[in-house]
Amino acid sequence: MVENLLLSVQPSRCLVDERIQIVIDNLLPNQAATLHSLHQSEDKDFWEAFGHYISDEYGTVTVAQDECLGGTYEGTEPMGLLWSMRPVPGSRSGLRLRKMDVLSPMVVHISVYSGHVSQGFAKQPALATSVTERWYMAPGVQRVNVREKGVRGTLFLPPGPGPYPGVLDLWGGGGGLVEYRSALLASHGFASLALEYLATDERSTADVDLSYFENHPKVQRERLAMLGLSFGSAITLSMAAYSEIIKPQCCICISASHGIPVDKSLSGILEEIIKNKFKIRMNEVNQIIYRDMLLLIPSDTSLKVDVGRIKCPLLLVNAGDDQNWPSVESADDIKKMMAKAGNLNLLEVLMYPGAGHLIEPPYTPHSRASNFTFRGSEKVVMLWGGQTKPHAYAQEDAWKRILAFLSQHLYSSLNHAVKARL
Repeated sequence: MVENLLLSVQPSRCLVDERIQIVIDNLLPNQAATLHSLHQSEDKDFWEAFGHYISDEYGTVTVAQDECLGGTYEGTEPMGLLWSMRPVPGSRSGLRLRKMDVLSPMVVHISVYSGHVSQGFAKQPALATSVTERWYMAPGVQRVNVREKGVRGTLFLPPGPGPYPGVLDLWGGGGGLVEYRSALLASHGFASLALEYLATDERSTADVDLSYFENHPKVQRERLAMLGLSFGSAITLSMAAYSEIIKPQCCICISASHGIPVDKSLSGILEEIIKNKFKIRMNEVNQIIYRDMLLLIPSDTSLKVDVGRIKCPLLLVNAGDDQNWPSVESADDIKKMMAKAGNLNLLEVLMYPGAGHLIEPPYTPHSRASNFTFRGSEKVVMLWGGQTKPHAYAQEDAWKRILAFLSQHLYSSLNHAVKARL
């Protein structure tokens, strides 16, 4: 019987990209114990992770130092209880954990169980439980709805008078307004506009009206960046190459491809891509593999974004097991095009073997495949790729490098960057 057991989870309230310290005290020496994390998503689905530990001679388990012997992760993994989360047994299929309401935290219950437990956690009494809140939006960050001049989005502003460097945040072809990355960027000192750009689908890729963002009194229009993932990265590359409206100081593209027709509206581009649907493959469990739709990458520069025209630093964040877009092949071609054009010095490429298409903020649980609806079409199960552990490492490392890249090119000194704290 364990008496006076203490479970410490610190900090109990922090940003989602911050590590937590988990320590169990007052176990018996060399006692087997299981740490278990549980989160209920906004869709009311439960997600969990667990790890098996043996206490030291003092009856202590320190997750940041001690080896996990088994569970949903193994090894010395300070944040394994978060990034290895998965739907509890019996859940709906095809789930992906995303935080859509950034005004509330991601609440995680962390519990200790006696022995090495792998199932049936709800049916067993925990020795101790602690709760931690994970926030995308720090105190003082302002959230502003934007519905102006055909632009739909949400602007997040850091606390204080500003003005701040700005980041235009573009997600993928699933459409909708996704706010959580912008909220986190604002928590790190960047004014960030999460743009629902597919709502303006009759505009060309280079002509989305961003005057509201550029002219906002808290945004430094001469210090703007663009950040895109998947289809959003293709739009980022196109705007950086051709736009007369925005002249970014730097661009970041996650899981990117430049192999899109550039002389069409957004809806026209999507229609052109869909014409290649005969190239779609399906694996043995009926998961959809999209990546071949953009292969082969054309040699004719009129059929793809002419990245040789880009005049600002460009960071490509690539996953070695991207099953959704040919981002690895695209990066190779982008490198060749920029070398030929003489602007290769502006390019930096990060490659993460074993990671999948959806490289998100740190400690986001990995979804190798999930349900996906492409702009109102039939729902499918999309294969994104990646393996849990290398994907988790990629997300943590890439986020640090993204923030450093933005600070380097948007702030004159890293010391000037303002980060809101909980």
